[in-house]
Amino acid sequence: MKIRIGFGFDVHQLKEGIPFYLGGIEIPHFKGAVGHSDADVLIHAICDALLGAANMRDIGFHFSDTSIEFKGIDSKILLKRTTEIIISKGYSISNIDCTVCLQQPKIAVFIPEMQAVLAEVMNIDSDDLSIKATTTEKMGFEGREEGISAYAVVLIQQL
Repeated sequence: MKIRIGFGFDVHQLKEGIPFYLGGIEIPHFKGAVGHSDADVLIHAICDALLGAANMRDIGFHFSDTSIEFKGIDSKILLKRTTEIIISKGYSISNIDCTVCLQQPKIAVFIPEMQAVLAEVMNIDSDDLSIKATTTEKMGFEGREEGISAYAVVLIQQL
């Protein structure tokens, strides 16, 4: 059996007055992430990790941030397509481990819902998707609440 590891990272600026999407759900907050799509930083990091593990380049290669097709798109659609891309190359998802870095809002209460939503999109067991959150202790752009970042590591295996 062939296994491969992938790593993904994404970052978005936060801005007042726009919706905040994270992990496939809308979270109540006075700031949202700025981006060409719905700016779901967690999903974007997962997509990059999956594509990297399968040696299929990155999210920007497959879903250009200059394409009108992807303007305002729900990132769950991008995740579904990414999953289909790696399956078409003969891989399945073994597990995913993610960390979201942000000062506010606190998201621990939303993690089970994010796991359920994203696991359904990828057709995996929610137990195979770990989502954690941390602050940066008020340091850096995340700590100043100017932005949000997410990291993801995936293990895929050949079907």
